Amino acid sequence: MKPFDPDPYQSVRQSSAAPWPGPRGPRVDLRAGDLAASIYPLDGCRLTSFTVRDAELLRQWKADRGAFEYGSFPMVPWVGRVRDGVLLVDGQEDHLPVNHPPFALHGMTFFAPWTTLDVTDTTAEFTFRLTDPWPWPGRVKQRFELTGEALEMTLTVETDGTPFPAAAGWHPWFAKWTGTHEELAQAPVGDPADELSIHFSADWREEPGDDGLPTGRRISPRPWPWDDAFGFDTSLSAALTWPRRVELLMTSPATSMVVYTPEPDAACVEPQSGPPNGVNTHQRVITPAEPLVISTRWAPTAL
Repeated sequence: MKPFDPDPYQSVRQSSAAPWPGPRGPRVDLRAGDLAASIYPLDGCRLTSFTVRDAELLRQWKADRGAFEYGSFPMVPWVGRVRDGVLLVDGQEDHLPVNHPPFALHGMTFFAPWTTLDVTDTTAEFTFRLTDPWPWPGRVKQRFELTGEALEMTLTVETDGTPFPAAAGWHPWFAKWTGTHEELAQAPVGDPADELSIHFSADWREEPGDDGLPTGRRISPRPWPWDDAFGFDTSLSAALTWPRRVELLMTSPATSMVVYTPEPDAACVEPQSGPPNGVNTHQRVITPAEPLVISTRWAPTAL
């Protein structure tokens, strides 16, 4: 196996299993009422903490975690997996880094530093340049706004001129058992009676093929456990409940959502602009006049 590049930003392009140093650089903290959020611009503009009073909701980094396995990171300009790393546009192939063979995994913006544009006590905005390995130049912006009721996040993908297909979304790891930030750093597995439950009413499930990617056929949703992509006719909504602690309502105008629950200590509920490999199969072409904009609102309530 080829040795990993000493630069972690480059090594994770080689392999999703590459060592990752975790959160680094300056931290941006937002607070409003009982809610608080922390973002690390140099850690792929990742949301590393979202708390309600003293209850941390996100899985924390520890030394054996990879770049894909903690907090909530943006996925741009593709979401999930791209088969063989091949991007096919107008009959022309471009190749993305296959870092989780045989797939290019989760976009490119979370394994690179972002630039901070503006920060207040309750808002923050960051930007990222789309360059190599993405074939077309462009820009991504991510905005966070925290109120006493909710955290709202928005991703905007813009082209410098040439139209190109793009997808965007978030990959949050929600802890299955909440606790303080320090408690969650130990990746606890607790009492089943206190385990996170996830409820939603999708209109369909994407049929998975032999490699797990959607075949394009829509089938009926199934109950927990999940490692599935779901679709909604209009907008998505999901309720996450930590018994006797917190209930969080996730909403988004987006119509695709991936839910992943096999891990012992955390689960993913991912709002996305399209399904995995959708940058090929459900192409949304952006132009200078029509950028891609996706937003999500996370509204928690202490129980």
